[in-house]
Amino acid sequence: MGFEDKRARWKTCSHSGNEDCVAVARLGSVGVRDSKVVDGPIVTMPPAAWRALLDGVRLR
Repeated sequence: MGFEDKRARWKTCSHSGNEDCVAVARLGSVGVRDSKVVDGPIVTMPPAAWRALLDGVRLR
């Protein structure tokens, strides 16, 4: 099962409006993609790396 699977529930950030937005899904690992290019590339990372990324962004 991968992020292309129909069971992946992609969520977008409500704070970004309709532009420059990413979508995130979790299926074991965390997948991140451009919300405007749903069939485009997906970056995957372990949940701990996703948490570290979010913590780093929140500090700024």
